[in-house]
This record gives sequence, structure tokens and C-alpha cells, in this order.
Amino acid sequence: MRTAIYGAGSLGTVMGAFLTKNGVNIDLINRNKAHVAALKENGARVTGTVDMTVPVSALLPEEMSGRYDIIFLMTKQLNNRETVTFLKDYLAEDGLIVTLQNGIPEDGIAKIIGADRTIGCTVEWGATMTAPGESRLTSDPGSLSFHMGGMPGIPESSLEKVKSVLEKMCPVEIESNLPGARWSKLLINATFSGLGTVMGGTFGDVTKNPQAKELAVRCMKEVIDVGRAAGVTFAAVQGKDIVSLFYWSNPVKKAVAKLILPIAMKKHAAIEPSMLQDLKKGKPCEIDAINGVICDWGKKKGVPTPVNDRIVSLVHGIQDGKRKPSRENLKDF
Repeated sequence: MRTAIYGAGSLGTVMGAFLTKNGVNIDLINRNKAHVAALKENGARVTGTVDMTVPVSALLPEEMSGRYDIIFLMTKQLNNRETVTFLKDYLAEDGLIVTLQNGIPEDGIAKIIGADRTIGCTVEWGATMTAPGESRLTSDPGSLSFHMGGMPGIPESSLEKVKSVLEKMCPVEIESNLPGARWSKLLINATFSGLGTVMGGTFGDVTKNPQAKELAVRCMKEVIDVGRAAGVTFAAVQGKDIVSLFYWSNPVKKAVAKLILPIAMKKHAAIEPSMLQDLKKGKPCEIDAINGVICDWGKKKGVPTPVNDRIVSLVHGIQDGKRKPSRENLKDF
């Protein structure tokens, strides 16, 4: 079985190293020539909560050939239509695209390759690129997991095929409620990636700052309110019912939610938001595919989203060079 990670950056380098080490035939594909050259010459170097260097197969997009049974898509969503159209010619007849992107990208991908070939997967861990060919795993190794599910009509055998690959890295949960899994991950990203990017810090920094904690629980409530209005049943995250933990309707529940934030994020406290990583490199980030999705759905359903609206505005200001990531930005909420 031929597999590939398309967009093997910070997360994909870690994932590719684990899968290759455990016997999976996988190509790590990236447009960054220096990164691919380093992977070819030195292997994938993973530091942080683990320490390993694994020889890997690395390619530039123009070096791709043949067809793949599974392509794990890990690029940003900004150019999904062009990217998926390009990848379609490299899929086997029954080949699958598994999107590990943030937000809710499955519908757009399914329109290009078909719902029966589209699988969504949430990544329950974080990583940061530290140099070409090197990535730092920022989550506790014991907390690594994937939650995946297919679009309506996808064969069970396709899900099992993908699961058998991903399990070479860490536990995999097949999720019958894919929208719920996606919205649960979106809740985490909108809150901790959004606020972390605004203040220029990690997930842990959000949980340590009193003002950021207040905004975090307000952000979570907005996401849950919007998701419920959209008919979503939020899925558990690593066995935890995040709605029960973090939804509040009175001052006592709100105080409890703020109290447990640092505990809930303890194993992921060192994660630096991918949006912040992009902005530091002068690249556009995915704010519109993360917090922006909450704002759009809020407008559709008549649910106010003032915290998410402000996060989107501030991050766009940073992206446009009008601001810098800083705790001072928290004063503007």
C-alpha cells in the first residue's frame, strides 16, 4: 500500500517519522526545498517530548509519480481547491484523501473527489518546526491520538484501512459522529490557537493568564452555542465530554470551567498555535477557517460571537502588519 503525507511540515514530519519507523511505506511531500533536502539527507529529526531521527522518503510535489492508496492532507486550507484537484491525479482508483486540516474542510474536498473517498481526521497533539528537517513534538507522547470518520456512504473497509495505518503511530478512534468530532476540535483550536495567536503564546500561556482564561471560557461557550444551533452534537475529546466540562450558564459553572482549564491543557501546554507559527514566518494563517467559521455560522444561526469576532479582527491586524502578537492585545476585547 502506497501512502503519502502532502504538506509534511511541523505535524507531518513528526507523523511521517513515527509511521516510517513502524514500517509504513510513506512519502513525506512538501514544497519547501530546504526542508525536503534536509529530510533526504539527514532523515526526520523529532525532538521535544521524544528524541529520534528516522530516515524517510521525502519528495517535492514535482517529484511525485504513480498513484497512492492514501494521501494524508496536511496543507493549509487556503488553496484546497487547487491542491485537491492536483492530488486527484495521484490517487489510485479507490484511493482516499484523509484531511488532517483544521476547521471543517471535508465538504469542499468531497466535491472534488467524491464523498466516498473523503475521510476527516482530527489531530490530538501539536508540533513546531524548528529547522529544515526538524520538528519539536510539544504534546506528551502518552496523549497522542487521532479521531477519524468518513463522509456519508464511505465503505467501512476504507475507514479500517486508514485506521490500520494511523495506529502505527498512536491510538485511533473511528468516530461515527464526524461533524461532532470536527466541532470539538474546532472548539479547542478557536479558543487556544485563536487566543494564543493574539497574545503570542502557547496553549499553556492562555491557561495561565487571568484575562485570557476569562476570554477562553467565553470563547468556548460561543462555539458550543453556535454548534448546538447548527444541530451539532459535540463528540468527546480523548474520552472527555468537553461540553460538560466547559459549558456554563451561571457564575459558579464559569468559575469551575476557568479552574479546570490548566488541568485539561496540561499535556498540551507547550503547543504553539500553527497560526502563530505562520505569522512569525510572514505567511498568511488560517484564522478564517478556524474562528472565522464560528463567526460565519453564528451569523447564519443568529448567535452572537463577540469574542470570536474580535479574535478574527485582531489576527487579521497582525497578519496585515498593523499589530504584533502580544498580551497587550487582550486589552482590546
